[in-house]
Amino acid sequence: MRVLITGAAGFLGSHLADRFLADGHSVVGLDNFVTGHPDNIAHLIGNDRFSFIRHDISTYTYVEGPLDGVLHFASPASPIDYLELPIQTLKVGSLGTHNALGVAKAKGARFFIASTSEVYGDPLVHPQTESYWGNVNPVGPRGVYDEAKRFAEAITMAYHTYHGLDTRIVRIFNTYGPRMRPRDGRVVSNFIVQALAGEPLTVYGDGSQTRSFCYVSDEVEGIYQLYMKGDHNPTNIGNPDEYTVKQLAELVVELTGSKAPIVHEPLPTDDPKVRRPDITRARTMLGWEPSVHVRDGLVRTIEYFSRHLGTPMMARREPRVRPGQVRAD
Repeated sequence: MRVLITGAAGFLGSHLADRFLADGHSVVGLDNFVTGHPDNIAHLIGNDRFSFIRHDISTYTYVEGPLDGVLHFASPASPIDYLELPIQTLKVGSLGTHNALGVAKAKGARFFIASTSEVYGDPLVHPQTESYWGNVNPVGPRGVYDEAKRFAEAITMAYHTYHGLDTRIVRIFNTYGPRMRPRDGRVVSNFIVQALAGEPLTVYGDGSQTRSFCYVSDEVEGIYQLYMKGDHNPTNIGNPDEYTVKQLAELVVELTGSKAPIVHEPLPTDDPKVRRPDITRARTMLGWEPSVHVRDGLVRTIEYFSRHLGTPMMARREPRVRPGQVRAD
């Protein structure tokens, strides 16, 4: 197969490109490096089955040659990203998804949209099944991401129903592992970088809110299997093992051997109190479930950050758009 992956220089997109290439397929990567980074795909340069287009999928998009699949993974995906880049987040979820669907339709390709557990908002149902419609504040600070992904699901289903496009929808739960950016607002990378630097680990609220953490190799394998043999209905891919944020902080301190204290800050607006996927559908339809325990995954992720901290990519901490400079485009 020859597939297009948007957001290919991002955390998940780059690992997904690796997975397709490992099975002998060809990958066209597309990214504009707003939140992705060239280092994530540097190892693929020179591979004759990989090509790259630097481009913003939210604008008119043309890809030369046949495509069997279009996988739309381009989007800011961490709280700090979509709070700094609200318009870009909305555009890539709406215009970007529309453009990517147009490419898939023109090529007769399967379309795969990377949605998120954020479509469930601050859930009133626990664990979250795909049939749950969610509890989302559309005008809150997280609404730009939540509603962009909900729209992306809706337009994907419309193309499936109206145009007969072969589509997939994955709802991705908290994922971690190598190639995450430090200090990107995700709790795993924040805690690890703080612990390795000897800084206090910042827990928001009392730390009783829960999350479910899936190691990247498990997540990507679930996504790959869903692309290959799933159906058009939304499917949760994540790890159902649930931890409080405080438990995660304590585990990172233990595994890094850090002496850093844990400090508490006010809880952000609309921060979900619980998050845990029901993966019955993925288990039944795909025969998939995660296999990497969070302790083992954290050890691998800590090793990655230990090797890379201090390089230009890992050291950058400045916001891409400073307060007062958020563009309307």
